[in-house]
Parts: sequence; structure tokens; C-alpha cells
Amino acid sequence: MSFPEQTALRVKSLAHDLGFSFCGISQAAFLEEHARPLEKWLKQNMHGEMAYMANHFDKRLDPRLLVPGAKSVITLLATYQHTETNTSDVRVSQYAWSEDYHSVIKERMFELVHRMKEEIGDFDGRAFVDSAPVLDKAWAMRSGAGWMGKNGNILNKTMGSFFFIAELIVDLELAADGPVTDHCGTCTACIDACPTDAIVEPYVVDGSKCISYFTIELKGNFPSDVPAWSDWVFGCDVCQDVCPWNRFARGPQLPGLQHKTPVSSLRSSDWLDLTEEVFKEVAHRSPISRTGLDGMKRNVQHVIRHSS
Repeated sequence: MSFPEQTALRVKSLAHDLGFSFCGISQAAFLEEHARPLEKWLKQNMHGEMAYMANHFDKRLDPRLLVPGAKSVITLLATYQHTETNTSDVRVSQYAWSEDYHSVIKERMFELVHRMKEEIGDFDGRAFVDSAPVLDKAWAMRSGAGWMGKNGNILNKTMGSFFFIAELIVDLELAADGPVTDHCGTCTACIDACPTDAIVEPYVVDGSKCISYFTIELKGNFPSDVPAWSDWVFGCDVCQDVCPWNRFARGPQLPGLQHKTPVSSLRSSDWLDLTEEVFKEVAHRSPISRTGLDGMKRNVQHVIRHSS
């Protein structure tokens, strides 16, 4: 067994020891097959007001521009699905029920880097958790983490899609894994169920029509033509909830992702009554802080207005 193969196996073992649900490896190279689809998606303004999506186009496609000398991309998955059902009259996406995944996962990734350096030796690299111009879904597919579902999420046979994707881009030469095949078949459950018709065709999601975009990314007041939806006030899980592969999804693995914060149980009246001070306590170390109190109240009022 070659050194790259031995090292790759050890990296995967260390990642699993630290609680990651999956670890796969890709060669750090230009993502040629993703350049044209990304450019088309941006030109059609499917990113809406998410201007950051159009920034650093070249860096999104080439990890070597983020980490000079990069040779490998290590993809890590951390599941977050909770078994409890929603008890409130409004719903928050499951990924926000726990502590802020950015800090939880990065802390564990830094520990992985520390252990790798102890065993392998020094190397250069950077950790990314949904916070830089990295096409995480592309790397997940290349590493064998899963295939791109028709809802735009990565699907895994044993974990479904309720997981976070993170990357370590390193200058280590590691044996690369390969992609897996598509197992969506003729299923269109996610497309049929989307409340705002955001999945405009299989594998293409118009982000500017997604409930997650409206409730999280869009700032200020909703435009007059914003569509009505049911009870989502932060994000949306509909296309994942209806996906048959999520019948097999596991619960959260990493400490911090297992702990539930109050955001999953607050009712509409609770959100509207919150003061800024109390909101800061509720949203501390939570993804929900991204929307802010005014944004949450706007979302709740929209749901109430269209449910009466």
C-alpha cells in the first residue's frame, strides 16, 4: 500500500473517531464541469440578493487559489437530524435547532488537523464550513459522499441529506475516492412538494424562490409579490422531509449538534413578544442569529397573515 493510500486511511479513521459521519477525499483540481452551470445560474439571477454567491468565481472552482499548493480536498459530513417532532405553530429548519454548526464543526476539524499533524507530520491547509467560496456539494460528490439530488441537496444512501458538509483543503497527497451513482430514479417527490416551486427543474433550484432565501437571506421587508407558504419562519425542510432516502437518516453525531436550543419550540406569540435582549440570549451560538429579531418577527407576521 502506498503512502498516499495509508495516509488517507488514517485520516478517515481519525475523522470517524472524532464523530464525523463520513470522510472522503478528492484531488484538488479545477472543477471544470461546474463552471458553466454556475455561470448560468448566476446569470439567471437565481441567487437573488445573495451577492456573495457571485464573488470569487475562480476561487469557487479551484481550491488551489484558496490554499496555494493544495493537493487534496478532504470532505467531512456531520449529521444533524433530530427525532423529535415540531410542537410549535411555526417551524424552524432542523439545522438551526442546535448550536451554531460553524463553530461546532470547526472546533472538531481543528482537532482533526492537530491529530493528523501528530501522526503524519506538518502540512499546510485550511478548514471550511459554509463560510468561504467553496463548492462544497461538488467536492462531496467527487469524494463519494453522495449524489446530487433533484432538490439540489447531496443524498447519501445511509444518511439521507440531513448533514452539514465541511472541507479541509490541504497540501498533502492523499489517495482520492470516486463519485457514486445517482439513485433518485424517477422520483419527483421534492419537486412536487416544494411550496414555492423553487425547484424549477430536476437538480436546479432557483435560490431566489426558496423559503430559506426569503426567511434568512432576504433583508428588509418582503416584496409585495412574495408567495405564501405554510408555517416556516426560518429555513425550510420540505424537500428533505419528503425525500425517501431520509427514512434512513441517522441522528446527530457531534456534541453540540445533539443539544437542542429553545428555537425549535418557540411559538409565534413567543417570537413576537421577544425583546432584543432576550433574542440575543436565545440566538446565542445559534444560526438563527443571522436573521436577527426584526427578520424573525417579519417572518412570523408573514406566516400569520397568510394563515388567517
